[in-house]
Amino acid sequence: MKVIAALGRLWLVPVVLVAWEVVTRAAEQPFFPPPSAVLARMHEMWFSGPPSRLLLTDGALADLGPSMARLFSGWLLTAVIGVAAGIAIGCSPRLSDYVNPLIQFGRAVPPPLLVPFFLALLKLGTPAQLATIVFGVIWPILLNTIDGARTVDRQHLETARIFGLSAAQRLWRVVLPSALPKIFAGLRLALSLALILMVIAEIFAGTDGIGYRLLYTQRSYLYPDMWGCIVLLGVLGYLLNSAFLLVERRVLAWHRGARQTT
Repeated sequence: MKVIAALGRLWLVPVVLVAWEVVTRAAEQPFFPPPSAVLARMHEMWFSGPPSRLLLTDGALADLGPSMARLFSGWLLTAVIGVAAGIAIGCSPRLSDYVNPLIQFGRAVPPPLLVPFFLALLKLGTPAQLATIVFGVIWPILLNTIDGARTVDRQHLETARIFGLSAAQRLWRVVLPSALPKIFAGLRLALSLALILMVIAEIFAGTDGIGYRLLYTQRSYLYPDMWGCIVLLGVLGYLLNSAFLLVERRVLAWHRGARQTT
């Protein structure tokens, strides 16, 4: 039933595809190919491989493999750094006063503007791309974690102290569970930003990946291929967000149950 309900919410997708097909065929503009041509190129480039590889072609492995590795590596690295730093800052008002100006300054700097700096510092390739992703996605994780740590119920902390829990035990049993909903909100936003910054990093500092493929097709005037890259990125964003929501629902099931009982 849940699958049927989910499919029912996607009724707008075929409507948009049909409208796109009709409009582009009527306009006959080479810059805006019909979705039938785009999907045919996507199938040819990425999804016409052998069943043993889930229909993925060599081109799909060459484009998607490095991109997904960079996306998840940058996102996971940022999650560890952002959550650890956010808990420390959120639990220490004095530390928060010291670093808050730096946080506000850093989050105001657009990450794409720092790509030339990372290129000069780390040279062309994965290190510069990972630096771009980490710098761009750390802010929602860090700020949400700080807010989550600050808003822990003081009565819960006092109760933990009365029962003799150590600082480490209070961190793992009180602070982290209380801050987890906001941490997950930051992680979800960071995941979508990581996809965007992955593409930007590969366009400006890459030699492979879906972002580099997008740049190559645009410069070569391969418009069906270019639109195929854009559609693929949109599908990847949707799938990543849906998968994250499934994990979030399972991990935070206790939180929803506690809210319903109250």
